[in-house]
Amino acid sequence: MEKSKTFNSDINPKLPKRQPDKGHAHTMNAMQRYNPASPAAPQALTEMLDILSFVEDFSDEVEATMDIIAPNPHLRMATHLLRGHFEGKSITPTSLISASQVPYATATRRMKEMLDAGLIEQRPRTKTGKSFSVHPSDRLLDQWVQISGRVQRLAERRFGGALKNEETTDYYYGGSYKAAQSIPPLSVRAEPLKAPGGIRVLVHGDPTFMVMDNLKRQFEQIIGTKITQRAFSIDRLREEALRNAQRDTSRYDIIAVDLPWIGEYAEKGVLMPLEKVMDLERLDPADFHTSGWKAAHWGGRAFGVPAQTTPELLFYRRDLFAEAGLDAPKTTDQLLQAAKALHNPARARYGFAWNAARGTALGHTVLMTMADFGQPVLDMPEIAGGFDTSTLADGTYSATIDTEAGLRAAEFLLELLRYSPPDILSMSWYERVRAYAEGNIAMAYGYTLLAPYFEQNKASPAYGQTGYLPHPSGPGARQIAPIGGYVLGIPANLAPDRVPAAVEALSIFTSPGAQKLYIQNGSRTNARYSVCADPQVRKTSPIFEAVDGMSWRDELQFWPRPPVPEICDIIQICGEEFHDMLRGITTPREALRTAQARADVLIHENKTR
Repeated sequence: MEKSKTFNSDINPKLPKRQPDKGHAHTMNAMQRYNPASPAAPQALTEMLDILSFVEDFSDEVEATMDIIAPNPHLRMATHLLRGHFEGKSITPTSLISASQVPYATATRRMKEMLDAGLIEQRPRTKTGKSFSVHPSDRLLDQWVQISGRVQRLAERRFGGALKNEETTDYYYGGSYKAAQSIPPLSVRAEPLKAPGGIRVLVHGDPTFMVMDNLKRQFEQIIGTKITQRAFSIDRLREEALRNAQRDTSRYDIIAVDLPWIGEYAEKGVLMPLEKVMDLERLDPADFHTSGWKAAHWGGRAFGVPAQTTPELLFYRRDLFAEAGLDAPKTTDQLLQAAKALHNPARARYGFAWNAARGTALGHTVLMTMADFGQPVLDMPEIAGGFDTSTLADGTYSATIDTEAGLRAAEFLLELLRYSPPDILSMSWYERVRAYAEGNIAMAYGYTLLAPYFEQNKASPAYGQTGYLPHPSGPGARQIAPIGGYVLGIPANLAPDRVPAAVEALSIFTSPGAQKLYIQNGSRTNARYSVCADPQVRKTSPIFEAVDGMSWRDELQFWPRPPVPEICDIIQICGEEFHDMLRGITTPREALRTAQARADVLIHENKTR
């Protein structure tokens, strides 16, 4: 039996409540690792957990070696609380007292002192409130962020030698700006979310959402209730969301929505407009990458919150380019020249890999390639940096496939086919990046979320040798990086009594700290400027600095896949007609003409329903 009764009689559990959306996540148990490239490839321990272990081990050594030094109960209880928080383990007053390594009465007094100092928070474990768990407060978490950074810098200064890098020097000469930007850990809610059966989430089975699933235990600690996550392939996810919308009551509290589906889901009443149930300002909209936040809107209303913004970039082997004396390609002509120079089938190396499988995969390539030549798939007004999607909800658009820019895009793909691997016409998202990671491809288009295939696999020839660029552009067009990814939304048919908990969970899952936590555990997607600016995030991968620069240059764009209700079918049409063209069954002009006619019929039928 836990001795929580004695603890409760000494300590007042009525603490000031914090707003749950103010906290930020930080780290997770290093054993909870994700690696899509190879089960054996390592994921490094997070720096804070390293420092925490160092402090614990150092305390053990000092106390064991020097008899005169007694255990420090404040420090030991603090590190025990922090480790439990980072590893998603529930800490009870009894276990905290045990961790102090001092007599029970002394530990109880020290625990009360920490509570009075605002370092410990309590959460009721039962409805009666007679038993509760203990957690590090915002104050303790903030203090630990500061001390962990200082301990690391002190160690580097005294013992690091080569570890005295620019960042360390900056700190000691007053350059603490980077450290000040570090996003602190996400604190535990003072009150558990009230959602009978827990929070139920429907997601896509991609690397980022699988990282979220690996972190489920930590988020359950944070929100105080169970999380059930169901993951589907992209087509099944869309089908399940549409099927769920037909039910009297939603089976899910939160659903993941691919960016192009926003218009369809809004028009069909699948999603709830968020301003109906929450103050959008609490999300800090200005912190989201502009394109990602705009993509979550339809008809001027937000129907989701960006959970992952993942642009499709050009991955290229810097070492191979250097050996060949080539510059990184900025235009489609330069891309073809580089692909030709690096294409060597006799050595099982090919110039370029891309989505060319029939249907959805190739359809995405067609739309993005048209965009590379300055042509959207719909007639949208041209604005600075791209095309205006804000009027699409008016329904006044039509398809623009059979155009001169469309023809140039088709001819470019035919030329690219010459420098592609022999199985290119069956390659899709994962296959193209997997081949690149294996060293058989010199360049590939790929979403950032798939970069762990080679970034976390030291055996990959592309490990540490990959450069990241926006799509090369055609004549007269500007370089862009078409964005993909998902927003999280609330089903329109969610039971009213579950909406408040869903809103709170949605805010936490998309917070800066949550985004940082996903990245530290393997994700290569991010939706927020503040997360890109975090020094620990930037250390994780060069992708984040590259994407941040693209965002500030307004190169991240979502108009290549405009979120109209017909977009999935338009993508499928292009993926079918252009596949026939690549197989030599039709000519480029025939493929364009047929795709245009089919899209025209589709849009007309949808408008007349």
